Amino acid sequence: MLNFIVSGLAEFAASSEKLTAARPQEVSAAEGAGFPSSGLTAHQALTQAAGIKLDGTGQLKNILITGASDGVGHYVVQLAKLGNTHVTATCGARTVDIVKSLGADEVLDYKTPDGSALKSPSGRKYDFVIHCASTGIPRSTFEPNLSANGKVIDLTFGASTLITTTLQRRTFSKKQLVPMIINPKRENLDYLVELMKEGKLKMVIDSKHYLSNAEDAWARRTDGYANGKIIVEI
Repeated sequence: MLNFIVSGLAEFAASSEKLTAARPQEVSAAEGAGFPSSGLTAHQALTQAAGIKLDGTGQLKNILITGASDGVGHYVVQLAKLGNTHVTATCGARTVDIVKSLGADEVLDYKTPDGSALKSPSGRKYDFVIHCASTGIPRSTFEPNLSANGKVIDLTFGASTLITTTLQRRTFSKKQLVPMIINPKRENLDYLVELMKEGKLKMVIDSKHYLSNAEDAWARRTDGYANGKIIVEI
């Protein structure tokens, strides 16, 4: 079975039936454990917050994805390319090829001058930024790269995001930083399961660890160098 559980390390977990789906044989146990929360977050960011239609219809949108090789970001890249989008992505130098293989049209090493400035190599302005990077990026860096009504959808929601959002509402700013709180739905989970079953959505596995050595998984997560999902096996 697949279910939406934000985090936890245990042999058993309880979940609402409304947030549970059967795992088809085409989806491995590791994939089933690693994609529901991250995949649903990516799906909601694109379809609800950005309004992207994943059937390829709609007006072309330019999208920037920061932290494109991380647990959520690598799903955002793949799902975004199901829509009518041009995707620019940022990641570390060692994962550029991985992110390209996921479908990104342009990939920036975030440590280069253009990468740290978030500048599209083709000079595009972004209609949406899906901000997944755990490293802090100043609001002032996003601003000049946004289109006239561009929005930054922040998946790293914190106090600074709340303050910025409040100020924007008071000043009626067209360019906005939009915090996103996940609201998982069963039908979205079923949709993602079908994509994975058909091979249209894949999970990048950074590493696997046994439950008895779960501290190694946490250390890998906090060192800032993980690519894709870290799996804890029983």
